[in-house]
Amino acid sequence: MRRIFRSRAVGAVLALAIVATACGSGDSTEGEPINVASFGFNESVIVAEIYAQALERAGYTVERSMNLGNREVVKPALESGEIDLVPEYVGTINSFLGGTPTADSQATWDEAKALFEELGVTLLAYSPAQDKNAYVVTAETASANSLTTISDLAPVAGEFRFGGPPECPEREFCLLGLQTVYGLEFAEFVPLDAAGPITIAALEGGDVDLALLFSSQGVIAEKGWVVLEDDMGLQPAENLVPAIRMEVLDAYGEDLSTLLSEVSVLILQDALTEMNKRADLDGEDPAVIAGEWLDDNGFEAS
Repeated sequence: MRRIFRSRAVGAVLALAIVATACGSGDSTEGEPINVASFGFNESVIVAEIYAQALERAGYTVERSMNLGNREVVKPALESGEIDLVPEYVGTINSFLGGTPTADSQATWDEAKALFEELGVTLLAYSPAQDKNAYVVTAETASANSLTTISDLAPVAGEFRFGGPPECPEREFCLLGLQTVYGLEFAEFVPLDAAGPITIAALEGGDVDLALLFSSQGVIAEKGWVVLEDDMGLQPAENLVPAIRMEVLDAYGEDLSTLLSEVSVLILQDALTEMNKRADLDGEDPAVIAGEWLDDNGFEAS
């Protein structure tokens, strides 16, 4: 692989990340395929494809397990070796592992990395791009009910239908958090998909009054919807980060961690939002979007 350009700032971040995450000493790209997986929504597929195609361009053999499902499915598959690599989110995986995530990206990453390594998985360099849970209403609903913050939902929550992924009621940063941090009790929770087309259609069609989307989704601005401010700080840092089995890093060596970290630190917020828009609204293939991102960022076949 030949890199065309890297800013001084990115280079400095990457150098620190490589020191923190490199494992093993081998540098061969020969061996068992690396199985790259994603969660069941477009953003995860796009970023997983970015990692997978970057690996292929560098000469690694890759298998794919895209749209595998939610974290209850993906985490055990990663620990057992059924998959090798998945794009994660630092705050959510920290919490899922029993940690205490905060708005501090580095501290949240440090704790999640240490917890995951007890299970044979590590985290590499995290991306500047974040994707947090976003609690969204239509402009009409916001205007009619004077909604600008999540706290503003208190007088109307008992009349609202809230839509989100099926696992939301058990999630610290989803319905459970809205109940415990904000004291909100909704008229109904409607299980939908993970901020995908079903959720978008439900909010647009009035089947739900409040929906869980992701902050990097282009559909929010496109539709003129309103993201309610998280005024009580429910959501932690949610930088994208590659989670990879330590055994794989040991087998392939420092070059693998260097490559994946180099990719991660170049995924910027605006680019992530635009890629999501292309997949969610324009119906473009996530694999094509990922390949174009790699081209634009100078990752070429070795």
